[in-house]
Amino acid sequence: MQLNTLELHGYRNYDSLKLSTEGGVNIFIGPNAQGKTNLVEAIHVLSLTKSHRTSKDKELIGWNQNAALIRAQMRRKHGNVSLELQLSAQGKKAKVNGLEQRKLSSFVGTLNVVLFAPEDLDIVKGAPGVRRRFMDMEIGQVHPGYLYDMQQYQKILQQRNNYLKMTDARKASPEMLEVWNEQLATTGVKMMQKRKNFIVQLQKWAEKIHAGITGGNELLTVDYKPSFGHAYGIDNQDQASLFEQFMIKLTEGKDQEFRRGTTLTGPHRDDLTFAINGKDVQAFGSQGQQRTAALSLKLAELELMHEEIGEYPLLLLDDVLSELDQTRQTQLIETFQSRVQTFITTTGLESVNMSRLKDASLFHVRDGQVLR
Repeated sequence: MQLNTLELHGYRNYDSLKLSTEGGVNIFIGPNAQGKTNLVEAIHVLSLTKSHRTSKDKELIGWNQNAALIRAQMRRKHGNVSLELQLSAQGKKAKVNGLEQRKLSSFVGTLNVVLFAPEDLDIVKGAPGVRRRFMDMEIGQVHPGYLYDMQQYQKILQQRNNYLKMTDARKASPEMLEVWNEQLATTGVKMMQKRKNFIVQLQKWAEKIHAGITGGNELLTVDYKPSFGHAYGIDNQDQASLFEQFMIKLTEGKDQEFRRGTTLTGPHRDDLTFAINGKDVQAFGSQGQQRTAALSLKLAELELMHEEIGEYPLLLLDDVLSELDQTRQTQLIETFQSRVQTFITTTGLESVNMSRLKDASLFHVRDGQVLR
């Protein structure tokens, strides 16, 4: 998979830009606040129709602009593809090869990316929400239907939470609550099963990669931790059994949920756990172990996507090389070198192990302008 051209109009600080990119490593260098991250963000948005930096699309539209346009020409194993995504106050319009897509979920997955930014080092040590977002974004690229399930789940969850907040438990309608419970459980079970399958696949690659980085001295395990039941039970149960368990948990927690005004069971409460040689990395791992585990996960994503779609995704490294020591940076570079088209942002080449990079293309970014 290769991005050949990227075109931006009215996107953040880019009034108009058309950029031809190289097949190997593309390095965008320049001071902070000049637009380097905006470039890799635009590629990420073109992949997932969402930014990794904000949930507000209006922030992606340039100052005094009515809309933003991202357009790209790319090559996949089955041929050339043109992509276009327009963002405006009226919503998003997406086109593949000039044909407008009725659903954004039909657009997602055409361009696949793996993003690694400094905040991703918090996947291991950060809050559960960071890990849930990690799962959602990666699963959504290889299984676009998951994004639809997730969006439906969020709508139902919001409606159910509103009902819990606005209704006195003594006056609540059992029938109404049963409707919300059934809808939430139906969609939630689909998400749980996809998450479990994803983590099983990711674990296989992460374990192997982590062992390579640590010289075989550390065994990394990644486990899915659902909000109820046990992750391993998900493999052995059909949707009907999981649905029944979900409904029981919702019924049992009803009184507490009314007191707190929020839903306490479901995929929105899921988490991941990490262990090295059997010890919890989040609680007992050193900062170096936590960073190595996060790096292993990101490299595992590349291999998992290659396994799923038959070609490597793009790799976006947003100011992350300066956060990695020489050993981890070398491991990262050697993994993507000559296999994965890579986009790197950095404030200076002194933070990049250039001796390990071959034929990297340099682009200088300043005030929304990109020069070779």
